Amino acid sequence: MLTYFLLFLAASAAAAATGIIFKPGAWYEGLTRPGFTPPNWVFPVAWSYLYVSVAYAAARVAGYDGAQMALALFAVQIALNTLWTPVFFGAHRLGFGMLVLSLLWVAVAAMMVAFFRVDLIAGLLVIPYIVWLSLAGALNWRVWRDNRTT
Repeated sequence: MLTYFLLFLAASAAAAATGIIFKPGAWYEGLTRPGFTPPNWVFPVAWSYLYVSVAYAAARVAGYDGAQMALALFAVQIALNTLWTPVFFGAHRLGFGMLVLSLLWVAVAAMMVAFFRVDLIAGLLVIPYIVWLSLAGALNWRVWRDNRTT
């Protein structure tokens, strides 16, 4: 299981690297953001926890026969996760970012169901991710709505 975990963690690290390359910066600070926006320090803490816990969940699932769909959904969600940061923070495409995040939410919800079908603990480990993405979706929506001229 350790090898699987390290592989899934490497995929997650690639997604996390986009946050290092495409930082929010002055552009983001200049946007109108909703009052429920968490402090900036919360984002790297939350994402670090989520990447590690979902990599562990995927590693648990990988050990079971019949996990192909669950692991395919992991691949889809990590690809979409990797795409969101350069779209939103790099290209400043708020609406397209909302589309990517919506597809990511659907992929993670499907992955969560697939993980639950294979391993209860793996499914439970995905719940914080879907909750965080729900908050991220609300934030993305409000930033997009409140900054249509940018």
